[in-house]
Amino acid sequence: MRDAHLVLSLGTHDPIAFRVFVDGEAPGPSHGVDVDEDGNGLLRDGRMYQLLREHDAVRERTLEITFAEPGAEAYSFTFG
Repeated sequence: MRDAHLVLSLGTHDPIAFRVFVDGEAPGPSHGVDVDEDGNGLLRDGRMYQLLREHDAVRERTLEITFAEPGAEAYSFTFG
């Protein structure tokens, strides 16, 4: 996988922190624009979030996203 995006929405909730893991670890330099090297992101509004932008060789990976609290609405993943 080269890129991973997720369309997210808050509904009527306050911002929700989330964390992204790739193969069980923080993404490091392969983080997307909406996630830092430690995998931390913040869901603030309804839109597409770039979670991952792989800079190494493209290969099969396991992507995990966790939310700090309930209320996040996820609509579609896109992978490239």
